Amino acid sequence: MGTPGEAPRSSGGAFLINKNSLLFPSSFLPVLLLPQVTIKLTKKSSNKTKPNTKKIKTQNHTPLFSSNPYFKRSSTPQKVQSTSNSSSLLDLKSRLSAVKIPEPVKPRAGRRMSAEGKPVITKKIVNGDAGYVLEDVPHLTDYLPDLPTYPNPLQDHPAYSVVKQYFVNTDDTVAQTIVVHKSSPRGVHFRRAGPRQKAYFESDEVTACIVTCGGLCPGLNTVIREIVCGLYDMYGVKTILGIEGGYRGFYARNTINLTRKTVSDIHKRGGTVLGTSRGGHDTTKIVDSIQDRGINQVYIIGGDGTQKGASVIFEEVQRRGLKVAVVGVPKTIDNDIEVIDKSFGFDTAVEEAQRAINAAHVESESQENGIGLVKLMGRNSGFIAMYATLASRDVDCCLIPESPFYLEGKGGLLEFIEKRLKEHGHMVIVVAEGAGQDLIAQDMRSMDVHDASGNKLLLDVGLWLSQKIKEHFVRKPKMPINLKYIDPTYMIRAIPSNASDNVYCTLLAHSAVHGAMAGYTGFTVGPVNGRHAYIPFDRITEKQKKVVITDRMWARLLSSTNQPSFMSNKYIEDSKKDNEAHNGTSKAENVSTDASLTNGSL
Repeated sequence: MGTPGEAPRSSGGAFLINKNSLLFPSSFLPVLLLPQVTIKLTKKSSNKTKPNTKKIKTQNHTPLFSSNPYFKRSSTPQKVQSTSNSSSLLDLKSRLSAVKIPEPVKPRAGRRMSAEGKPVITKKIVNGDAGYVLEDVPHLTDYLPDLPTYPNPLQDHPAYSVVKQYFVNTDDTVAQTIVVHKSSPRGVHFRRAGPRQKAYFESDEVTACIVTCGGLCPGLNTVIREIVCGLYDMYGVKTILGIEGGYRGFYARNTINLTRKTVSDIHKRGGTVLGTSRGGHDTTKIVDSIQDRGINQVYIIGGDGTQKGASVIFEEVQRRGLKVAVVGVPKTIDNDIEVIDKSFGFDTAVEEAQRAINAAHVESESQENGIGLVKLMGRNSGFIAMYATLASRDVDCCLIPESPFYLEGKGGLLEFIEKRLKEHGHMVIVVAEGAGQDLIAQDMRSMDVHDASGNKLLLDVGLWLSQKIKEHFVRKPKMPINLKYIDPTYMIRAIPSNASDNVYCTLLAHSAVHGAMAGYTGFTVGPVNGRHAYIPFDRITEKQKKVVITDRMWARLLSSTNQPSFMSNKYIEDSKKDNEAHNGTSKAENVSTDASLTNGSL
């Protein structure tokens, strides 16, 4: 109830009428309502009960067929007083012929019609020859079919005049799987990112906003800067707002104006100039704010929880029939976002983790039976720990959430530590923050605690493992140890992005801007096999990417550290089956997937 162009359903009663709009109840003939006149409608009841005269309120939204159907909200509705004036009824009846009932929107590809006649976006799947599947993203014309188009300003941009074929063909797609057998189907594709020949927004029409949510990550300021500069330099957009403090900033704080000058050097700083927070997602308040401020492009930077929130915002925007492009830029330092090759900030995190590992190596090497223990980020995925270990070459043991381990007994971690100390006199251990949680779950109260984003609060595996190692060697007085524990978690994520991530953030931001100007909405951006693509929200939020322990990249790590796998053969076989089921391929086909490609199986 209360969506644009939809009248409230009722068995009768007075209405709150917007003086600028006409509402057409679905159960009755349309009636032209004038100010200061109320028609009390009743519906016959089979049991002859008293007619329902309950007043029904509608939300303060402009219907689709009013004078400004996109984002301008109407004034406060006027409540019409009840009257029984028969002359007014006759006068209204004579005016019915002047009422033009809007034609219902016809179904189009990529949408269905609800019971109330509203267009509802569905998953846009296109099947082609030889097993070709396109998982397309929504477009504004899916529910606003008569939008005008404009020439892309880039065609007159001096910087792009030397670029050959700088517009992306609308039929260009990016394959999710690029290593296949000759008999394999073509597989899933995504729409290629980049500028289109036609734009669905004029430069002066655009009011864009940018919001950052969730935890910090290197590169946030670079993404903000490049969205602003991309809109300003490539498309001539002058009105760009910054939403402060995450999702709450839409309805709890004022916006700040972002210009090319204000963002000129923010990429040299860590954190986010807009501020961030977890939680605070109130869909109705957020979309009301978008509508009130006249915003028609929303850029949301955040992790999987934030992108789920962006998907809900898009659904509400579409339900209200607003010309608003909702675009997500995926962010996680853990690199655990599905489909895309990697997330921004990951390279910087791996590089910075080397400082902690080097310090641990120096400490352990300088003392007899020295042990350096480093805890790195990785709540559910161990990509940072794995890549930092491979890059360092000084690590003797790497523990990640995907590879369970045990402490006591033959083949356990403590036995391996003792063996390595006897061989080399020192060792370095790297552990991801999500590793070994099943072993330290005795404190059950901590297992059910979550933060505002819904993430489970983890017990500190670094402190727990340090204590267990010390307790083990206390029982061996002939082998005293010197253990140093280093936790660089927040140091890693608070630094500015390195050169590689700066370039990557630029490409992400520009891809997002091109997509919004081309009328695409309800999507996120990212590289798939090296080519940037537009990906539906549900594909990156349905599950998290994890290290494949049966993949060659993990085998490279085991070869580098010379550590045991700490796993039984049965667990390895089960992991293989789970991986094959996830990829949708059989052993006979031996088709590599995006997960294995990301992990380096080439």
